[in-house]
Amino acid sequence: MISKNIRDALNHQVNVEFISAYTYLSMGSYASCQGLDGVAHWFHAQAREEIHHGWKVYEYVHEQGEHVILEAIAKPESEFESAMHMFRLALENEQALTKRINELVELARADNDTATEVFLQWFVTEQVEEENQARHIIDMLNLAGDTGEGLFLVNKELSQRAFSPQEE
Repeated sequence: MISKNIRDALNHQVNVEFISAYTYLSMGSYASCQGLDGVAHWFHAQAREEIHHGWKVYEYVHEQGEHVILEAIAKPESEFESAMHMFRLALENEQALTKRINELVELARADNDTATEVFLQWFVTEQVEEENQARHIIDMLNLAGDTGEGLFLVNKELSQRAFSPQEE
């Protein structure tokens, strides 16, 4: 069983993951309307991944015999300057998620909750990958350009992203 502090923090993390998914869905919709179907595809896959992360936390809370309480989700931004702008925001979002996961690990340690700390290690590793992906795309956009042929090529590459929860 987990403490009230851990339960409340994990409950909030479920919502943080779903808010992240909601943000990525908005970015995907915007990209799609701009003719950037590859970028949209990447953000839609990212949204599914964040939902999957939220479910992992949700299931863990229930496995610990606790109740998940969902919070309201605010409307995300719906207009963006460019693909670069969206990926910079995505990187900021992933960095905030990393900070949040690290805080959860510290809370589990302070609470002497080894099971939760071990559970969270998967997320620690995942966040390294998440930040790296966003940085890599920003690097590609910096090299290729955020308009014209360069953006066309990056857009095409991003359309190849796959997400399968079994891989996680």
